[in-house]
Amino acid sequence: MPMIECTLIKGYDKDTRQLLAERVTDAAAATIGAHPDLVIVTIKEVDGENYMRGRINRNPAPAPTHPEAIVKTFLNAMENRDLEKAKTWLDDGFEMTFPGGNQFTKLEELVDWAKTRYQKIGKTFDGFDTALNGRDAVVTCFGRLHGIWPDGTEFQDIRFMDRFTISGEKITSQMVWNDLTETQHADD
Repeated sequence: MPMIECTLIKGYDKDTRQLLAERVTDAAAATIGAHPDLVIVTIKEVDGENYMRGRINRNPAPAPTHPEAIVKTFLNAMENRDLEKAKTWLDDGFEMTFPGGNQFTKLEELVDWAKTRYQKIGKTFDGFDTALNGRDAVVTCFGRLHGIWPDGTEFQDIRFMDRFTISGEKITSQMVWNDLTETQHADD
């Protein structure tokens, strides 16, 4: 039963401390095989005046945005067609690949391409999987699509999976898989 103690400068919010404890638990479980229920994580906080690095008292750095939150915010902006907000999360070299091998580097290209596929689309999430590597991450989300076909009829319950790569707090790529085409042409 491992016991892991983390020492932080006071000032990180409850959610950040919770996420740290969860990630340390997961790392211990994956590395030494301990069941997560047997991993004990404690967080000790130290006042800034009692924390010094390089002969200088320090304050806590702002916690980065969790990669899953980046993906959710980006996808929400895309669903609402707020392209300017969505672009704030994209790396300069952002690339996306959609079914059929359709590749885009600009959100406007995607929107133009999608006009022949649907009028409106939204996602209901069944889950998120996040793999961390330092400040980089791969986030996979999956669930069901709903929306309106070009002819005005509604659709729902169509499977999708998106895989995002994130570096720092910017999305570098998005790969999309879904059953839209199969569902749309099932009655043909």
